[in-house]
Amino acid sequence: MLIVQKFGGTSVGDLDRIQNVANRVSKCKKAGNDVVVVVSAMSGETNKLVGYAEHFSSTPSRADMDMLLSSGERVTASLLSIALNEMGHEAVAMTGRKAGIVTNMHHTKARIEVINPDAMKKEIKSGKIIVIAGFQGVNENGDVTTLGRGGSDLSAVAIAGALKADLCEIYTDVNGIYTTDPRIEPRAKKLDYISYDEMLELASLGAKVLQSRSVEMAKKLNVNLVTRSSFSDEEGTLITKEENIMEAPLVSGIALDRNQARISLVGVKDRPGIASDIFNKLATNDINIDMIIQTKAYDGSTSIDFTVPVSDIEDAKNIVDCFIKTGEIKSDSYNENICKVSVVGVGMKSHTGVAALAFSTMAKNNININMISTSEIKVSMIIDEKYAELAVRGLHASYELDK
Repeated sequence: MLIVQKFGGTSVGDLDRIQNVANRVSKCKKAGNDVVVVVSAMSGETNKLVGYAEHFSSTPSRADMDMLLSSGERVTASLLSIALNEMGHEAVAMTGRKAGIVTNMHHTKARIEVINPDAMKKEIKSGKIIVIAGFQGVNENGDVTTLGRGGSDLSAVAIAGALKADLCEIYTDVNGIYTTDPRIEPRAKKLDYISYDEMLELASLGAKVLQSRSVEMAKKLNVNLVTRSSFSDEEGTLITKEENIMEAPLVSGIALDRNQARISLVGVKDRPGIASDIFNKLATNDINIDMIIQTKAYDGSTSIDFTVPVSDIEDAKNIVDCFIKTGEIKSDSYNENICKVSVVGVGMKSHTGVAALAFSTMAKNNININMISTSEIKVSMIIDEKYAELAVRGLHASYELDK
């Protein structure tokens, strides 16, 4: 088998942990597999490098930051390759450039456009273990670029797709995907399997094991993805096509997203295109809109409620103020003391009553629902933040996810 293994910052946090990773990679190689390893920077290294840059400038160029930050992964890749060679394996460290990863021109938030796997295939054919610095590539000008948050996961999935690997293993400090956050509900169960679509929903709804971009790419490239712990031998969770899962459960998980703020616009002028103008203005300022409710009053005016990430609230306020000054919105209000709790499962598509059970669970726990959004495999509810954990535990019990 050809296996791509990715190890995050906590897995390579110090020299002892890098040795632990080397032992795990060695075991996989000795089992007869071809192995490609993608690594992150050692935990804390990226923040340290950012601090160095800020010592000299509060606004360093993005190109310079890419050159600086990409060095963290190169250090880890070199050290792991050295450790593997010392253990008797033939290993070679590669930068994103050497691995053939070509991105677009956007520094610090680049997207992978193509991977030329020839250099990697040559080394694999010769029997070597390849250790690749994640999170990075080069643009068409040859400049180093970085892939933004979750970039090393993205590197691993893209490389697995380019090499047509049999499996891509993402090693972290948790041993898989759970039915909900075990810190909130200790009875949460680890899932053996989950579909790409369910994982995409959970990732976008606040589950932090994997970034949405990585799951999207895995689905697009048909990469079988496994998340597991680098600190134990326990089997992880396989993320795969829905048709590969023999018995899809009704509900796979309960997600909680505390990074939500609600914006309420009252007295919105009743004219064609007003909603389009508001939301286009928000979109051009890179403000992500989630849930939207629009209602029309008897006097002809409209009220619009929507949610945005908490980090976008100030930018959203500035845009709304522009419409208030022109008289197209009478007043606005903001609530950051909310959260979004969601029920996710592909089994919803063939079962009725899933949403009804969610709503009755909220009622039983005296939790008021402020906003609702549904899809084929998701029911999301905006509630007061103080009820977040009560809601998660209640829903987890109602759908019997602990069994």
